[in-house]
Amino acid sequence: MEIKKIGSQPSNKGTADWFTGVAHIEPLFRPTAPARVDCVSVTFEPGAHTAWHSHPLGQTLIVTNGCGWAQRWGGSIEEIRPGNVIWFAPDEKHWHGAAPATAMSFIAIQESLNGKVVDWIEKLSEEQYRKH
Repeated sequence: MEIKKIGSQPSNKGTADWFTGVAHIEPLFRPTAPARVDCVSVTFEPGAHTAWHSHPLGQTLIVTNGCGWAQRWGGSIEEIRPGNVIWFAPDEKHWHGAAPATAMSFIAIQESLNGKVVDWIEKLSEEQYRKH
C-alpha cells in the first residue's frame, strides 16, 4: 500500500507552449510498471485552456468545480460542469479549459503508451476558443 499525502508532490503550471492562460496541474498519481494509468487534477483560471492535443489510449475527465468548455475536432464546443464525465477516444484531437469568466477544475485520467500520455498538436486560436 502507498499513500500519497496532500502536498507531497509539487504542482506545476501548464507551459505556454501548450496552454493559454494559467492552468495549475497537481499530480495525483503516476504509473508504476506494469500499471499505465496516470491521473492529475487541473485547475484552469477563467479563460485558460489547452492547445489541441490527443491521447494515445484516450482520456477521461471528471469535472469537479466551475464551468468549462471542451471540443473535439470537427465538433461543437460543449459546456462542461461539475459531475460531468467526458471521454475522448484514443487519438481524438480535442481541447478543454475554463469558460471566459469562470475557473474550472477536473480530474484527468489517461493511460501511458510507451511512456507517453499526450500528443500536443497545435495552439488553439482565439477565434476557435470564442466560437461558442
